[in-house]
Amino acid sequence: MIKASDLRQREIINITDGKRLGFISDLDIDVEEGRIRAIIVPAPAKIFSVFGKGGDYIIPWEKIKKIGSDVILIELSDFTEPKKGN
Repeated sequence: MIKASDLRQREIINITDGKRLGFISDLDIDVEEGRIRAIIVPAPAKIFSVFGKGGDYIIPWEKIKKIGSDVILIELSDFTEPKKGN
């Protein structure tokens, strides 16, 4: 069993292009089914962005290929820019 706090300490890496996306900031959980639907990773702030965030990477749970001891490998071949968060 893996705790949510353990997941937050693992770096997210896209195996399609080798890009390091960062660390998990939040989880999207389906409370009725008791399952994680997606992991949320904050996008890096842009250089000249003083106010606000650049958005979040919302990664569906199905895209996770392997959870290792220090990284989480995902496969996103159709990777796009992060979505603006609420």
